[in-house]
Amino acid sequence: MENVVESFCSTPRRRTPEIGETPLPEALDPKDTMKQFLSDRLVKAARSVYSVMIEKNPGLIRDRKHHLKTHRHCCSGKELVDWLMKQNECLQSRSQAVGMWQVLVDEGILVHVKQDLNFLDKDTQFYRFQDAELGLSHVSNEKDLEDELHEALSLLSQLGPDALLSMILRKCPTQRSAEDIEVIYEELLHVKAAAHLSSSVRKELAAVLVFESHVKSGTVLFSQGDKGTSWYIIWKGSVNVITHGKGIVTTLHEGEDFGQLALLNDAPRAATIILREDNCHFLRVDKQDFIRILKDVEANTVRLEEHGRTVLVLEKSADCNGQGGAAANSKYTVMSGTPEKILEHLLDTLKLDSNGNDPIDPCVSDFLLTHKVFMSSSQLCSALQHHYQAELSEGSEQEKAAYIFNTKQRVVKLIAQWVALYGLLLKEDPDVWDFLERLKKEVGADNRLSSILKEQFRERRRTKVLENGYQSLSRNQQFDWFSSYEEPAGRLQPIKAQDKVLYEIYTPDGKPLSLMLAVNTSVQEAMSAIVKAEGDHVLVKMNSTGERAQLKLDATAVYTALGVNEKLFICTSSEVEQLRPLKEQQGPEQGTTDLMEQMSSKDVAIELTNYDWELFTAMHEVELVYYIFGRHKFPGATTANLERFVRHFNVVQYWVVTELCLCEDLVKRAILLKKFIKIASVLKEQRNLNSFFAVMFGLGNSAVQRLYKTWERIPSKTKRIYCAYERLMDPTRNHRAYRLAVAKLSPPYIPFMPLLLKDMTFIHEGNPNYVDKLVNFEKMRMLAKTVKIVRECRSQPYVPSSPQRGLADRMFLDGPATRLSTYSDHALPLRSPSNIRHYVQNLKVIDNQRRLTQLSRTIEC
Repeated sequence: MENVVESFCSTPRRRTPEIGETPLPEALDPKDTMKQFLSDRLVKAARSVYSVMIEKNPGLIRDRKHHLKTHRHCCSGKELVDWLMKQNECLQSRSQAVGMWQVLVDEGILVHVKQDLNFLDKDTQFYRFQDAELGLSHVSNEKDLEDELHEALSLLSQLGPDALLSMILRKCPTQRSAEDIEVIYEELLHVKAAAHLSSSVRKELAAVLVFESHVKSGTVLFSQGDKGTSWYIIWKGSVNVITHGKGIVTTLHEGEDFGQLALLNDAPRAATIILREDNCHFLRVDKQDFIRILKDVEANTVRLEEHGRTVLVLEKSADCNGQGGAAANSKYTVMSGTPEKILEHLLDTLKLDSNGNDPIDPCVSDFLLTHKVFMSSSQLCSALQHHYQAELSEGSEQEKAAYIFNTKQRVVKLIAQWVALYGLLLKEDPDVWDFLERLKKEVGADNRLSSILKEQFRERRRTKVLENGYQSLSRNQQFDWFSSYEEPAGRLQPIKAQDKVLYEIYTPDGKPLSLMLAVNTSVQEAMSAIVKAEGDHVLVKMNSTGERAQLKLDATAVYTALGVNEKLFICTSSEVEQLRPLKEQQGPEQGTTDLMEQMSSKDVAIELTNYDWELFTAMHEVELVYYIFGRHKFPGATTANLERFVRHFNVVQYWVVTELCLCEDLVKRAILLKKFIKIASVLKEQRNLNSFFAVMFGLGNSAVQRLYKTWERIPSKTKRIYCAYERLMDPTRNHRAYRLAVAKLSPPYIPFMPLLLKDMTFIHEGNPNYVDKLVNFEKMRMLAKTVKIVRECRSQPYVPSSPQRGLADRMFLDGPATRLSTYSDHALPLRSPSNIRHYVQNLKVIDNQRRLTQLSRTIEC
């Protein structure tokens, strides 16, 4: 079978199409339609860029002479990058501009004079616009030209990173720069096949990966019995895995890998790999590089043993610049170890030459944020107490005294960082609180240590006074672990495990039973409060579609974990099948279009963001760890705040679908659809990515997408904005478009929480908790890195403010305003912030997809 493989080690060339040659698709395919739509948008974007260039910088496009040869009507790569950097002040590096031009090169709109496929930022590389072939010459008035350029640059900046990455991967590994390797490394962080690899291994892989492309479905990549020569990661597409006598045993998709076993065992291929679809792309690691990387890892690994057993595995850091703290001091990274030995290593390498104002050591925070997975709080307290009281068995009296004092300082510093991370959550744990109180007395009894800590505390307070301009300094301030901790301010109080909440539990006939119970109440305890223990009763949760789940007796916090429109029912075992959803679970029968007419999109978006911030700040980041591993594994822990935040995301997305499907009037529905797109626009500008995605998911629901008559009434500019936002939702390459957009944001912002949870699940399921009976600390580090994103998002205070009037605003707001109806002054109070806040906090929704689809078909057959 013909095996068509592109080779990218030689300079690639582009085939010039014959004049009049028009490729015709064999059949219309949704992917082809989307590709054509994107191509049309790119041609339009190129037309805008070309028009502005001709209008304002005509000298850029001219004849060039190089090596005694004249190239007609072209631009140099360097000048094109310079021009783009001036047009778009948001570009942070020249490589971003290179990526944007590469998009047009890939599309055949901008062509190298020698047909090279890679755009180069050089004076001696010349490019020519295909203006005649694609009709790029276009004249617009100055205002339209500015808007069109803004939209064009926005599209190119979205597509640029992908184009840049593909270009880098096409290079031979020996031609990649340090910046190129860093780009590939960042990409590997989100590739499933590389999830279990250490940072140093990913860095080495980034330097040797080879891009391989196959055109035709059915191509055999290798056959069972062949000699193993390479390891493959699927970059795009999918493959079938076939073995003799069994046929297709599995299908592998984007992000998965194959071929590693034959290299590790130096054995023949165990299966045949066949392309399942056209245009599959792979990242390939050849055998010699694979073996060398394994040897490098082993050479850089240090194993510490006690009594003939390995207790700590360290890896020499390839680059310690970004590690900080313990890693930078020791130049070794903890890979695995016993909990006690990892803690001992972190204490040994903790810096003491500071005044207490330094940020939390990243290695220590990795340990503290995940310690409950492998070391309970009581075990951690016992270990810290042991280290605090440790003594040196050998050496002079001076050396012994110095060792004791330094060890105590390190223990106290680690505890201070523990408090900074967890705050008042530590007071809720009786074991931790007793330990902190006991150790506080011991610290207070050590005059030298307590005086240093008090001075550090005064220094921190002094810094805050300088920053905030208030608070008083006292020399007699008593030492306290929580003295410098500040609880995040917010209207919404965090839900604690022992808080009492109102449980509503229904009988089979729909009657509610209300009782106040602790959040962490078990199913057994909740049932005992309602019925006698000897009865044949069960507790059941049921959603709006009638799906039921009988809850286990030892399950806890079931009420706060309920989903949208889910209710709890108590009944006998024989009554479970007769249970039916309540009328209120079905959602509203009428929409709130008339009410929404009286609220501006901006006001609704602002109140959504304000409420999201309250929910977001009420949640502690460690709840993500409890949620992923299972709350039941952490006694006394709660995930109620995280679940409340995620539930609100689901409510918002169903709110969009519900309102549109309950609006029977076509004109009103079209205006409402435009309003939701505008709300999404404002949410994005306010950096509320969680609700932005919720609204966009609602608009992307099949019940909304099928409303063709409604979408036809949406202005073309509004549709273009929606299409640009759809690009951010592209799930390919593990939501790469979203990640690149977030990378440009500075705090405060609200992240897309479902994706963070997906990332953590991905890490958790792809990596074991223990390796050779040692804690897999590399896994803990990866989990902590995701958890820290939440902390980083909230590192700056959120101040409600009006979004900037950007391109999206001009598109929506320019021109005459459209009013659905007029209303008297009596209706104006409905537009007050308090009423809008009440509205967004009490949304009534339909979450039954079948019913939403039926409603959609009713209003538009």
